[in-house]
Amino acid sequence: MTETMTALTVTTIALAPLALLLAGLTPTGWANRHPRAMFRIARGATFASFGAAAMASVLLAVRDGSPAVGTLLGQNGIGLTVYFDALSATMALLVSFVGIIVIGYSKNYLDGDPGQGRFIKWLSLTLAAVLTLIISGNLLQFTLGWVATSLSLHQLLVFYGDRRAARLAARKKFIASRLGDLSLLGAMVLLYNLFGSLDFTTMFAAADTLSETGEVPAGFHAVAVLLVVGAMMKSAQFPFHGWLTEVMETPTPVSALLHAGIINGGGFLILRLSDIVSLSVPALQMLAVVGGFTALFASVVMLTQTSIKVSLAWSTIAQMGFMMLQCGLGAFSAAALHIVAHSLYKAHAFLSSGSVIDLSRGSW
Repeated sequence: MTETMTALTVTTIALAPLALLLAGLTPTGWANRHPRAMFRIARGATFASFGAAAMASVLLAVRDGSPAVGTLLGQNGIGLTVYFDALSATMALLVSFVGIIVIGYSKNYLDGDPGQGRFIKWLSLTLAAVLTLIISGNLLQFTLGWVATSLSLHQLLVFYGDRRAARLAARKKFIASRLGDLSLLGAMVLLYNLFGSLDFTTMFAAADTLSETGEVPAGFHAVAVLLVVGAMMKSAQFPFHGWLTEVMETPTPVSALLHAGIINGGGFLILRLSDIVSLSVPALQMLAVVGGFTALFASVVMLTQTSIKVSLAWSTIAQMGFMMLQCGLGAFSAAALHIVAHSLYKAHAFLSSGSVIDLSRGSW
């Protein structure tokens, strides 16, 4: 019975990114010629994704809440599989819900734009990549989802390719992302050498054993620090924060998705591998010091901004710094709650930022 429930849970949650992937694979030319049809396809995919995430979460709770692990399509912990636990369920529901809102908002926001179909196509692919990352069962699959998220987002950041500021900001983001990718790849290689597998279940069991014995290999600290560096690159921590305040030429729905979902990728990496990171005191200290400084620095700078969207971007940097500080202090559950709360209010803040001008005019 348990095996049947596990298989059903894994199959259900795997449909979440698959639905969005199928929508995103729509040919660009057709999508631009039929923007309304493309919108209906994407919106249907987001509702299907949210429904799959909700159903899988219910199944996870019914089967006592223990992680649902899929059968590996590969060997030595390398391949395609699913690792679905309470953290994955929370993040999958959050991302798919934000996806429904952002794609719905895009219908009117880009109405009449010749590239509306292409825009919605890349939104779907970006959401699919994020969900793939969330339910990944091994570090290689996680890394592929991590890179795919960045590359899909890049296409959205340069949606208006004739805007020089947009291209420059996207290039800065591209460089920072590639440095983060290298850090994650380095950690992946070292972890495979240490554990002989990249499967999360195997790595978490090995980390628990190290925690019980208290014998942490010297190379283990290098792994944890590389993971922290990758997370900081993804979440725009000081001194690699500059790109986030400059990607303002992109359409507002992209800003909402970036600040409410994708920017949380670094935090999710630390939370997912918290069993490993928590064994390294230098890594935790790095999280606490850099995160705390970033939170303080960005909060002060935010107060000096006159642009609404730039001010919100600095707010995001500060919130991500505070979340990293929580992780550095070992408050991983609080950090997960922080991600959810920040995502919901920041998505609303960006999508409603344009109305501030109307409200100001009405008060004159």
